Amino acid sequence: MFKKASQKDIKTIQDLAQKSWEHAYKNILAAEQIDYMLGLMYSEVAIAGHLANLNYHYYIILDDETPVGFVGFEINTEENTTKLHRIYFIREAHGKGFGRLALQFVIKQAAEAGDQRIILAVNKNNTAKQFYESQGFKLYDEGVFEIGNGFVMDDYLMEFIIPGI
Repeated sequence: MFKKASQKDIKTIQDLAQKSWEHAYKNILAAEQIDYMLGLMYSEVAIAGHLANLNYHYYIILDDETPVGFVGFEINTEENTTKLHRIYFIREAHGKGFGRLALQFVIKQAAEAGDQRIILAVNKNNTAKQFYESQGFKLYDEGVFEIGNGFVMDDYLMEFIIPGI
């Protein structure tokens, strides 16, 4: 179900990002900002750079053999902290439990690396916030981050404390 991504999976990650973002952000962000952010965050150069970082991990999430989503996270991004950078699924995969399984997978990976906390940022208008809360994540701050080209990310910052670590 979870396949570690490599350089040969960059196109798959880009395709999944495009499909999932069209659905996830169409009512939240302007089309111009979606296009800008996809180009910035999911260029071949950006993904290849992540894959070259030994602490940054991408996994393709498969339903049988079909890619339905992906997760990208960075171990030890701060002291004892893993950052969940990306977790996206195509619309057809929603409601099938893949998100919950993906979060459990990231929690396990973080714990095995010795991290005690997982952090993430979620757009203030994204209903995914409720999903993260249902999985034990708590709001710890808010932030507005300039990303260039006149665009910002207006996010809630959330954390999950790994039990028993």
